[in-house]
Amino acid sequence: MRLLALIAVLGGLTMTTNATANCGPALDFELRRLAGDESVRLCDAYQGKVVLMVNTASKCGFTGQYEGLEALYDKYKERGLVVLGFPSNDFGNQEPGSEEQIQQFCRLTYSVEFPMFEKIHVKKGVADPLYQYLAAQTGAYPKWNFYKYLIDRDGKVVDYFSSITSPDSKKFIAAIEKLL
Repeated sequence: MRLLALIAVLGGLTMTTNATANCGPALDFELRRLAGDESVRLCDAYQGKVVLMVNTASKCGFTGQYEGLEALYDKYKERGLVVLGFPSNDFGNQEPGSEEQIQQFCRLTYSVEFPMFEKIHVKKGVADPLYQYLAAQTGAYPKWNFYKYLIDRDGKVVDYFSSITSPDSKKFIAAIEKLL
């Protein structure tokens, strides 16, 4: 397939596979699972779901939001919500640990079961391509830990919420329920 795509590009043709054509733009990224070797193409794993992407940190005043995020995931996963966590050390050195330490902290302290991915940069100027895309769609890079980006079932970014919006906020829950 790669050879065919290369030939098409060199010949001036455009070619998309069904997987690429059906992939919502906010999910057209591949990232590695936290503390693992497995890379996940977000589209393959989460297309057709309502996705909540959150940049996280273990030593932040908002770290307690892990509990609320896990509660949301548990309550709504059967209806199609998935929460994706992206640890980042971009703000106040609040995620200094290794991926293994982050994973252990999340599981043991907050019983996090929602998918967590590799430690990345989210801050303007150094952001991972995923967060560059999220910021381009919303006009907002995270200004601190626990920014939340809401993506609809078509893979389009529809809203974002700052760190101060808690996972049990009525406005936040209403935005999620509207997409489910």
